[in-house]
Amino acid sequence: MSTRWPDIPYGPWRDTCSALHLYLQVVGKYRLARTPWINHSWHATFYVDACGFTTSLIPDGPGGVEIGFDLLGHRVIGTATDGSRAEFSLGPMSVAEFHGRFLELVRAIGGTPEFHGRPNEVPNPVPFIQDRVPRPYAAEAVTRFFHACVAVDRVLKQFRTSYLGKVSPVHLFWGSFDFAVTRFSGRGAPLHPGGVPALPDEVTREAYSHEVSSAGFWPGGGGIVEFPAFYSYAYPAPDRFAAAHVAPEAAYFEKRLGEFVLPYDAVQDSSDPEATLMVFLQSTYEAAADLGRWDRQALECEPGVPCRPRPL
Repeated sequence: MSTRWPDIPYGPWRDTCSALHLYLQVVGKYRLARTPWINHSWHATFYVDACGFTTSLIPDGPGGVEIGFDLLGHRVIGTATDGSRAEFSLGPMSVAEFHGRFLELVRAIGGTPEFHGRPNEVPNPVPFIQDRVPRPYAAEAVTRFFHACVAVDRVLKQFRTSYLGKVSPVHLFWGSFDFAVTRFSGRGAPLHPGGVPALPDEVTREAYSHEVSSAGFWPGGGGIVEFPAFYSYAYPAPDRFAAAHVAPEAAYFEKRLGEFVLPYDAVQDSSDPEATLMVFLQSTYEAAADLGRWDRQALECEPGVPCRPRPL
């Protein structure tokens, strides 16, 4: 088994995962408050880097601020463009304690510690400063999850290279705590009904303003998929989408989510995890594009390879 696809069962680190999700929300809210809006909320996300997750450069303070979650050394690190730097350790603590430490970090590097103080996309959201429940921090499980994210990020980035139409970067959305890459048909979509827990409908409707086929990965939870899994969905879902034949065999349509799901374990345990995941991404996209009558000939291209420009 490739060490790049580690075991990440959800149950043993469920509470740590929930804590990490909320910590990401705190930092994500800071980025959201300081960064000009980009279509589909792309301005607010995290990205995988060499040791964890990063905000990339945020326009604040002396010119710019970057916040990183070091999931190998288990630290939150803030750096500013004038050389200022501050950090604190990740470990067992409450969300309120994390929030307080993060505000101190932002102040220390010259940033603006002002942002919305309540989480999104979670049931019964508790303001960060009021969430004083002690949270565990299973460092080894967090590091394994990070290594899994590195493997997933690599495949999602390769998948996006074979599309000439509008396609998103690979984002980590802190609201839902999932990685996503999204392809667009180029056509507008009907108004989204909204209704996402603790998320303004105007945000959801702007995110789904155009037809999409979106795929990604999340660690588990939410009461329906209590295991790490890959997903793929279309908005709007074309007729017969749920009945489409997709691969590999372990993939299935989860009616309660309205999405295709592939357990992480099915990818990890396969003889070629990267190829297995790519089959899922491609087959679910093809189901959305064919049933939705996308202009695939105009939108698709050969996968990208290093040092080779696309042929015209």
